[in-house]
Amino acid sequence: MKSIYMDHSATTPVDKQVFEAMVPYFTEIYGNAASVHSQGRQASRAVELAREQVAALIGASPEEIIFTSGGTEADNQAIIAYMLANRSKGRHIITSAIEHHAVLHCCDWLARQGFEITVLPVNPLGVVEPATLSKALRPDTALVSIMHANNEVGTLEPIAELAAIAHEAGAVFHTDAVQTVGKIPVDVRELGVDLLSASAHKLYGPKGVGCLYSNKKVGITGFVHGGGQENGKRAGTTNVPGIVGFGKAAELAGQNLPVRAAKLTELGQRLIKGLLKEIPHTRLNGHPTERLPGSVSVSFDYVEGESILLMLDSYGIMASSGSACTSGSTDPSHVLLALGIPVESAHGSLRLTMGKDNTDADVDRVLEVLPTIIKKLRAMSPLGH
Repeated sequence: MKSIYMDHSATTPVDKQVFEAMVPYFTEIYGNAASVHSQGRQASRAVELAREQVAALIGASPEEIIFTSGGTEADNQAIIAYMLANRSKGRHIITSAIEHHAVLHCCDWLARQGFEITVLPVNPLGVVEPATLSKALRPDTALVSIMHANNEVGTLEPIAELAAIAHEAGAVFHTDAVQTVGKIPVDVRELGVDLLSASAHKLYGPKGVGCLYSNKKVGITGFVHGGGQENGKRAGTTNVPGIVGFGKAAELAGQNLPVRAAKLTELGQRLIKGLLKEIPHTRLNGHPTERLPGSVSVSFDYVEGESILLMLDSYGIMASSGSACTSGSTDPSHVLLALGIPVESAHGSLRLTMGKDNTDADVDRVLEVLPTIIKKLRAMSPLGH
């Protein structure tokens, strides 16, 4: 039985070229990038090349890239470090109800420190409407953090417009772009953002490495202390192999990106149309067109999401019911509830996210198997009758 992986929003496999680029920095060029000897200098040069590769992917300057342990740390630095260092600019933060917990939990922590948080609602398609942001801005709003694309339903947000509105009010704008960098064209200048978070393992790079883009004008402060790495912005021994892998993954992601995105969009739309046609009482979650390529989120009435996942897995199909960071939780998705989806339907959600190796045959297999699974589960459920 062929395995079909459709959980790319949770993580992606490391590209073979990325792995090959990393290997020498484990076994041959293993020096500390802060050392002055030849091993250290070689490692340092590799890190700076990766910085250039990542910067090129998002239209930034290399000196604006701060390497981190991943998207979560980048979000923490963007939100907590910025607010703690800029209390004089205001104590008000605006975010949205559908953010990743890496953002929402930062805001919760800051609220306990005396900062004020406004959580914006979204419309039924999962979009933060610009007018909603305009009404929420205050003279003491220091930071606005709205994600570029939602990790559960795939909806793309109008970041350029939102950032412009925030700037008019004098606020700094951060976007969690973990789900978009490497999947669709992302240019920090065109988006107009001041801070942006990204993660290597979402674009066929290794886990445990990410970055924070920080516009030179923002002057982000260090968040992890103990050394002068990353120009004093992030202490700790440099993860040379991981950063090299991130750089190579960024370089590869930039090659033929529009072509890959178009292919995934086509696969996603085929899957959506097939599911809505073949399975009654099914709803598409998120925006029908303004969504991540290859990202499909649906809710099935009268069934429970975990049972769907287990039965799909028995057929060799790997998916999720929402964010990988909340897997195992019995609570309904905060994202789906924010879209106005009833609790019962939210419990029956399924996220299928495709990647570069998925094919039409994979979509056909899901469309062959899933209707039977849902029918069987509904037959077992008292609600299904």
